[in-house]
Amino acid sequence: MKKIYGLLFLVLFASCEKKSKHQEINELFQADITLLIEKVAKLKYSVQEDSTEAQIQRQFLEAHQSYKKVEMISEYYSPAVSKSINGPAISEFEENDKVTVPPEGFQVIEELVFPKYSKASKKELIQELGVLSANLIRLEKVSSSNELTDAHVFDAMRLEVYRIITLGITGFDSPVVLNSLPEAQVALETIEKYYRIYTENQNGGNSKKVLQILEKGKKYLKSNTNFNAFDRAYFISEILNPLSRGLFKTQAELGIPLMKEQRGLKVTAQTLFDQDVFDAEAFSGFPDYKTTPEKIALGKKLFNDPILSGNNTRSCASCHHADKAFTDGLERAVSLDGKSMIQRNTPTLANIAFQRVFFADSRVSYLEDQAVAVIKNENEMHGSLEKSVLVLKQNTAYAESFKKAFPKGEINEFAIKNALGSYIRSLSHYDSKFDRVMQNKIVFTPDEKAGFNLFAGKAKCATCHFIPLTNGTVPPNFDRSESEILGVPSRNKKLDGDLGKFVITQAAIHKNSFKTPTIRNIELTAPYMHNGVYKTLEEVIDFYNEGGGLGLGFDVPNQTLPEDKLNLTDKEKKQLIDFMKTLTDKKYSE
Repeated sequence: MKKIYGLLFLVLFASCEKKSKHQEINELFQADITLLIEKVAKLKYSVQEDSTEAQIQRQFLEAHQSYKKVEMISEYYSPAVSKSINGPAISEFEENDKVTVPPEGFQVIEELVFPKYSKASKKELIQELGVLSANLIRLEKVSSSNELTDAHVFDAMRLEVYRIITLGITGFDSPVVLNSLPEAQVALETIEKYYRIYTENQNGGNSKKVLQILEKGKKYLKSNTNFNAFDRAYFISEILNPLSRGLFKTQAELGIPLMKEQRGLKVTAQTLFDQDVFDAEAFSGFPDYKTTPEKIALGKKLFNDPILSGNNTRSCASCHHADKAFTDGLERAVSLDGKSMIQRNTPTLANIAFQRVFFADSRVSYLEDQAVAVIKNENEMHGSLEKSVLVLKQNTAYAESFKKAFPKGEINEFAIKNALGSYIRSLSHYDSKFDRVMQNKIVFTPDEKAGFNLFAGKAKCATCHFIPLTNGTVPPNFDRSESEILGVPSRNKKLDGDLGKFVITQAAIHKNSFKTPTIRNIELTAPYMHNGVYKTLEEVIDFYNEGGGLGLGFDVPNQTLPEDKLNLTDKEKKQLIDFMKTLTDKKYSE
């Protein structure tokens, strides 16, 4: 009998040992949610009791830093709830229900508490804190059924490193008080807490190195607290990149498999800046029709051939010149009739594959549909894919190219647009000086480095042009692309009359809203903005420095760009431009 009990004990012990890592992490996570709920309740009580401004602000900062303890697991398993807790303080339009949903959560509350708290906001603040508390309780409930796995935990840890790089130290989720650096420290502490659970019995090698990197990161954040002066270039290249690489290596050493899913940022990414780290196929709406060299060659041929236009005089290349990063250098292109102007500035096609929407008004979701929309537009190409199919079928050379590109050799409308989409996807290189610096192959000049630190810090560029894509595709999941209301002027120095995304959605919050484009190759793509109003980068920076349309005195009640002046010096403006020039692809710069 004793032997039986002994065997039972060993079996139970082995079972507990096997699941203890998941269980311990989940218990820590649940405890941190409970602590966060308590801190928010304490903040709400202080507001109700009319505590001092300093006390309310301090308790808010403590609560938001406490959220950073749960962020990693919360964002991974419950992204929708997490967005309600810590999403941007900007209303959103629900396409399916055709309703505008007001923002909620920490960032809304931050604007009520900082830079000054007024008791006139007390009722609204208490209400928002009540909503936040309800969402935290919701998180606690949905998280109780989380089924953690080793693969999920390591995936979540690396994604949290990427989140620190892109949304943390840039000030994205602490836009008013800029408490980003202490919050990044808490995020690192949480990664360390979970990492130690997996490496508690390992005293050397890679695990020791990772712990040393974490310690180095925490110390650096603790001793460098000035948001504007923080050296992000150093912190990313010397701490965060080695950290994510170390986490990846530990996972391999422990024999923990990688996630088996296709997504924008590849699951095999060791750092956010690896070569070919983004998967163009994951951004495609047609995963069964993968990009191939044959499709790219066919797409390039179609792209440069006027055969797709209605009058056989204009090709895609007529307005997208390869030497200008596939723009045309014009404020707006001339219409097909040769008389009028096309409504908007010709956007670059280089490095646009990694977006979730296309055109300035975000009216299509896939590159294939973008190509079709241009071909059919009466002012641009005024063509017909149906007629193009008939013409191409009569062309022996094209018949052979389609046969090579598509298994059945069919020439149809889908094949045309898929070939064009494949070619445009092939224009994403990410081999600029910036990329090579982040891969530790070369170094910035002092002014380029200062410019990057401004871009990701004081100038707030990276809060909309997210690193490393520098477009509006939101990291680290890269599953949606954002639009912004900037208040861009027209040539007559009044608010531009183009209503942008509003024309598509008819939602008031989208008036004058335009997709955040990539700024890769920006030194080649002048003039700038959706209407080409600015001829130089200096003019663009001056516009942002003044606070956009509101800063210029325009009536833009729904402007999403902060109206506060950036107070950039002339030297800082130049350094910012020096950095942006490092975003030029190698093929154009050498």
